[in-house]
Amino acid sequence: MASKEHDALMAAIPGGNVDPDDPVEIVREKMHAIHPNAASPGTIVEPVDLDGVEAKWIYTEANADSDRVVLHVHGGAYVSTVIDHYLTYGEFMSEKIGCKVVCFQWTWADEAPYPAAMDDTVTAFRALVAQGIDPARIAFVGDSCGGALALSAMCALRDAGGPLPACMVGLTPWLDAEQTGDAAMNPRGRDPFVTAEWIRARFRDYAGPNGDLRDPGISPFHAKLAGLPPMYLSVGGIDTTADDSTRLAERASREGASIIVDVTAEMVHGYIGLGDAFPEATHAMQRAALFVRQQIP
Repeated sequence: MASKEHDALMAAIPGGNVDPDDPVEIVREKMHAIHPNAASPGTIVEPVDLDGVEAKWIYTEANADSDRVVLHVHGGAYVSTVIDHYLTYGEFMSEKIGCKVVCFQWTWADEAPYPAAMDDTVTAFRALVAQGIDPARIAFVGDSCGGALALSAMCALRDAGGPLPACMVGLTPWLDAEQTGDAAMNPRGRDPFVTAEWIRARFRDYAGPNGDLRDPGISPFHAKLAGLPPMYLSVGGIDTTADDSTRLAERASREGASIIVDVTAEMVHGYIGLGDAFPEATHAMQRAALFVRQQIP
C-alpha cells in the first residue's frame, strides 16, 4: 500500500499535462510549469563550461570535497526544461549519493533533433575527463528521457573505444521509442505525468522527420549491451515506461551486461524526482545511491 503522503500528492496533481497533439511550444510551457527550480540555502551551485556545453555543479556543503561525480542527464521530454529546473534534483542526489552533481543542458529537439542531445551528453562526459576527473569516479544518472540519452551516450562511448563511466542509473528511464511494453500497452493505473502516446510523440520530435524509431541511438532498448558498465534501472509499478527497463534486463545476461531493475509498487513515472515528498521516493533514491557507492566506493 502506498504511503498517505504519496496518495495525497497524487490526488492533488491535475490531469491534462500530456496531450500528444500539443505543439512543442505548449509541451514546453506545461513542462516548465511543473518543474521546481530552487535549491536549499547552503547548497552550492557553480557554472562550468564542458567544452561548449552549458553546465552547473550542484552539491551540498557536506559533499564539497567528494571526488565521486554524478553526470546528471536530466529529463524534459527532449523538447523542454533547463538546468535550473533540476537544482533540487541535484541537491537530492548529492545528499543521498554522497557526491558532486554536474547537470548540463542538452539541445532541445526542435533546435536540432537526434543525435544532438546524445552528442551533448558524450561531449559533457569527455570534457569532465579532460578536466582531470577520473572516469572511474563518474556515474551517469539519467531521469526520464535523460535515461535514454545516458544509455545511448554510453553505447557511443563504448563504440568509440574511449573511457566509460563507472556505472549508470536510470530513474524511470525512457528506453523504447515505440512504447511496446505491457505497462504502456495495458496501463496499470493512472500515471499523471505521461501517457504512452505522448512519449511516442516526443520520441518522434527527437528522431526528426526522417528518423528511425528503432535506431539504437534513438531507442536504446534496441542497443547491444555487451561492454557497457553496470546499470541500475529504477521504475514504478504504474510507470508507463516500466517495461522498457524490465525487458532490457531480460536480455542483459545473454549479452554479458549487468542490469539491476528496482520496481516500486504503485509508483508512477518520474516519482523519484519528487524527492523527500513521500517515503517511496526517498527510499528508491537511497537504493540507487547504494548502487552508485558500491560501484564508486
